[in-house]
Amino acid sequence: MNVLFITLDQFRGDSYGAAGHHLVKTPTLDRIAREGVRLARHYSQSAPCAPGRAALYTGTYQMNNRVVTNGTPLAAGMDNIALVARRAGYNPTLFGYTDQGLDPSEAEGYDDPRLDYHDGILPGFSVGLYLPESQAGWVQYLRAKGYEVEAGWIPLLIGEPERPAQDSLSGFLTNRFVQWLQEQESGWFAHLSYLRPHPPYAAAGEFSAMYDPADVDLPISPVDAPCRHPVHEYSLGVKGRAAPVEEEKMRHVRAQYYGMISEIDFQLGRVVEAIEERGEWHDTLVVITSDHGDQLGDHGLIQKLGFFPESYHVLGLWRDPRSELVGRTVTDFSENVDLLPTLCDALCVDQPAQCDGRSLHELMKGNSDGWRVAAHYEWDFRGDWIKQHETSWTKNQRLSNQNLSVSVSNDVGYVQFGDGSFKCFDLKADPTWRSECADSDRILVAAQEQLVWRQEHLRRDMTDMLLGRGRRGRWPREFARESTAKDLSPATTQ
Repeated sequence: MNVLFITLDQFRGDSYGAAGHHLVKTPTLDRIAREGVRLARHYSQSAPCAPGRAALYTGTYQMNNRVVTNGTPLAAGMDNIALVARRAGYNPTLFGYTDQGLDPSEAEGYDDPRLDYHDGILPGFSVGLYLPESQAGWVQYLRAKGYEVEAGWIPLLIGEPERPAQDSLSGFLTNRFVQWLQEQESGWFAHLSYLRPHPPYAAAGEFSAMYDPADVDLPISPVDAPCRHPVHEYSLGVKGRAAPVEEEKMRHVRAQYYGMISEIDFQLGRVVEAIEERGEWHDTLVVITSDHGDQLGDHGLIQKLGFFPESYHVLGLWRDPRSELVGRTVTDFSENVDLLPTLCDALCVDQPAQCDGRSLHELMKGNSDGWRVAAHYEWDFRGDWIKQHETSWTKNQRLSNQNLSVSVSNDVGYVQFGDGSFKCFDLKADPTWRSECADSDRILVAAQEQLVWRQEHLRRDMTDMLLGRGRRGRWPREFARESTAKDLSPATTQ
């Protein structure tokens, strides 16, 4: 079986046709949803890109992998999706990027150039196309075609509307994958990591004019200032975090975002067509998700940040051609940390002991007994952005408490902040996260649920091991290893 693992950067879970969006057109994603399972309440575990991807690739929550921002190294001891694929007999090949920084303990000296950037390649992947933040390969491609372009990903992407979509960043990646695919035998594993619909909000070519700003829906407005938590209030004053206040500009942002989504969907259509031409579509497992979402003006914010679900509710599609599950929608809470364990089941390999997630296979069949009652995500806001302007709140923030964790249930959205404060939103009364819960019993239940969640997922690297003569049989299977009597003798254990 082939495996096609796709990430669409900054893709909100409500912004495609199968999810019921009234405007945006996504025929390819809709088709894949019809042919597989759609995870309707699927959540990323963190933002921005590197933390979100660390959770996705390793199956672990941020509190365990400790990748808290772009540039935080991923510990070398962490297992990941590429290494799992290799154990299953594949040569996993990357097209795009993984945004995982090098563990300094793995560096080849202090001057190792890999320590100078955070967008490294996840260990275990072969490279079909590497697109670092500079987008160097795409720059060369555009210049060879006669375009005069600046280096640097922001000006390159801002210029996308001025060039035909066939020369877009997403088109460039798709071209390289299709070329690679023509050279492969069956049984391949490809990770297509598309940057779009990541900002800047500028869709490629004809897709930049696909949606009339007058037709887009307006975002959820923020609550009045006295009801805002300091994290929300502060974010509204930070450049690049605060949404445009002018309606015309906000409509433009949303129209371009939807245009980027439709262009990505078009490129995915080319991917599907290329696989079909090889006669392999019915032998290809397809997984599609995102590293995080986008506020897109909701609550007065853009980009990915804070505690509102728009930054963490992402698309989730699972299409296994061997399965009879066709056109099913799962409405129980699922998380990106579940995808690695689910893939392990699909590939018939043991899941890493580190995984905080659970296989979705039984849930996708309709068995939700013992399943989670809430989705969880975390955000760590330490770093330079909090220093952009000083307030009485920022003066009292230490690195260790610049974080929050969220539990989203059917009932409430509970937010615990590292400084001891909290917010609890009544989602039954107001699903837009603008009405706080006043029932102390419901707040207590939500707080206890999050506490139990954290206790359940404490790191357990060696906690289930027992050393000593005669205890080997008590080790869990995933920690068992081949040993000899000599290995356990006193002479070799002193």
